[in-house]
Amino acid sequence: MLATILLHLALVQAPYVPGTAWEHKAPTELGFDPAALEQAVEYAKTHETEFPKDFSTQEKIFGKRLGPLPKERGGTNGLVIRHGYIVATFGDVERIDPTYSAAKSYLSAVLGVMVRDKKISSVTDRVAASVKDGGYESLHNAQVTWEHHVRQTSEWEGSLWGKNHDFLGEAEFGQGQRKPRELKDPGEFYEYNDVRVNRFALSMLRIFKRPLPDVLKTEIMDPIGASSTWKWVAYDNSVADTDGKQMPSVSGGTRWGGGLWINSMDHARFGLLYLRQGKWGDRQILPSSWVADSVTAGAKNPDYGYLWWLNARGTMWPGTPKSSFAAVGFGSNTVWIDPEHDLVIVWRWHSGNGSEFFRRVVEAIRHSALLPRAKHLVKRIPKSN
Repeated sequence: MLATILLHLALVQAPYVPGTAWEHKAPTELGFDPAALEQAVEYAKTHETEFPKDFSTQEKIFGKRLGPLPKERGGTNGLVIRHGYIVATFGDVERIDPTYSAAKSYLSAVLGVMVRDKKISSVTDRVAASVKDGGYESLHNAQVTWEHHVRQTSEWEGSLWGKNHDFLGEAEFGQGQRKPRELKDPGEFYEYNDVRVNRFALSMLRIFKRPLPDVLKTEIMDPIGASSTWKWVAYDNSVADTDGKQMPSVSGGTRWGGGLWINSMDHARFGLLYLRQGKWGDRQILPSSWVADSVTAGAKNPDYGYLWWLNARGTMWPGTPKSSFAAVGFGSNTVWIDPEHDLVIVWRWHSGNGSEFFRRVVEAIRHSALLPRAKHLVKRIPKSN
């Protein structure tokens, strides 16, 4: 009877979020089959990326580098978190490494701060209404909205930091160079395009009038208890004059060097913030409506939200819930979030897209004998008045 009461209280109290120290719990306490979870983690350990440790192929893949890179990357590592508690870790989760395009989801969060603070009235506002630096003066670019940018449908036309929007030229874009195509109207075509994402980041710098890493630190990372070790590294030439001050403008990836350099523990806190719908303890850091909108598919790509990858069709990570979503970067670097099972999984430098590992972790929950009992008790909890 006492055990039932304690479980009841645990289920109705505010969800756990970590303080300076992050509490670990045994698999059985969190509804896992320990053997199945261990097998899932062993699978992850043995599926490290084949991307070279010394970044030697960086320019061949992506073209001319604009910013710094560490000497080498770390090995595969990660965490499994359920109900806010760490249930498994592997590898060096404290190592700071570039996270490539997972940084795009952090840019999305910064836009959420901009919306929260009413620096713009809506994501459907045209960027040209508030950004007057010449980047949106043409009739074509004047149609671009903030939502177009975060859905990667902006079709913004121009050059930024020495890279052109069309991705033409092997010297500048390496294996990522594109074939020429007709430009579409903003909002009419999805294209994964770092030049346009970087233009989006510069546009937010114009609005905040302070470097985006400072915004991320004070408005998101410090409130969720992230470490002081992460850094958002600008390109060598990405400096913008902002009200007479020279400020770095950061990128949405590490394609050309720089980018967000961060450890897995801080990634996990960021993932938990989104799992908790923007709330950390008793503080609503990002509006829950913003988080919901961010993980809602757009018309031009059913697998993409506001710079977040989605599983809405069940094809991104087969065998896992369609409600799951993730920040994803080359390498691969993934922060995967499963609201149905209250899970956050961080997996760095892995092969494939992570679906097999995520599926195995979910299956470890489904196989647990404790899960049906816990679900039964949840149904019996009376509704509050």
